[in-house]
Amino acid sequence: MKKLIAAALATTALAAPAMAQEIEEFRIGILGGENAQDRLASNQCFADYVSEALDVPVRMFTPADYNGVIQGLLGGSIDLAWLGASSYAATYLADPEAVEPVLVKTNLDGSYGYHSIGFARADSGIESLEDMEGKVFGFGDPNSTSGYLIPSVEIPAATGGSMEPGDYFGDVVFTGGHEQTIVSVANGDIDAGVTWADGLGAWEDGYNSGALRKASDAGLVDMNQLVEIWKSETIPEGPIVLRQALPEDVKATVTELMNGLHERDPDCAYSVAAGETAGFMPIGHDAYETIIEVRQREMN
Repeated sequence: MKKLIAAALATTALAAPAMAQEIEEFRIGILGGENAQDRLASNQCFADYVSEALDVPVRMFTPADYNGVIQGLLGGSIDLAWLGASSYAATYLADPEAVEPVLVKTNLDGSYGYHSIGFARADSGIESLEDMEGKVFGFGDPNSTSGYLIPSVEIPAATGGSMEPGDYFGDVVFTGGHEQTIVSVANGDIDAGVTWADGLGAWEDGYNSGALRKASDAGLVDMNQLVEIWKSETIPEGPIVLRQALPEDVKATVTELMNGLHERDPDCAYSVAAGETAGFMPIGHDAYETIIEVRQREMN
């Protein structure tokens, strides 16, 4: 690994000592969606690259909910995170100068959109939202784009009912994250739930990337025992963000590392990106203005 890093970062090697004087450590926040141990394991390869490039220790944080990462970015205790679009909107609305979007994950077809996917057990008899009336629907986290924000807008438009428990659905519950939602549906603890996927590839694989793919790869679920009951409109993939106050050379080096990760180390990119990806591409704030408007409207 050291030889690989050295070859890839030859142009930035001379800058490492200077960066080490500017920062004492680099801190990565990882959104919920799977258990903390798996989140750390999935991102360790990238953390190793960053540590080598910056010549400082890298610490990873796995807060229990999305808000923990948001607050870490706002408070300056987290330097980098891959946010969902709604989490970025929440961070921006709290402090427009806290973070800056730098990169976004792309799909195999070159797009950078994904979907909120509604799903149930295949043996439940539930095949659509119409079959969910009076039943228990699970959502991941209030700050999740696919796990709540977009479904909370699109599902009522489809059903004609609200998201209030006891209105259209018998109950509406938060499970705590994407992995928890998937496991809860698979175990029959709730009737259906929503999670995220790129919507490309085969259902039986958990699509090409996303929480279903991660759960399928980990052996947590057999996709043949689940059925899709709803799919949202395309959602813009959330950005990789950096704390704005970081030194410019640090931001440039970390951005280059992530941007070249797919070419440099496909296995690491697969792990970090939750499945198959064409890599990362530059992204800016403008791509999320619509989500920010939706988030702001839903908060009022």
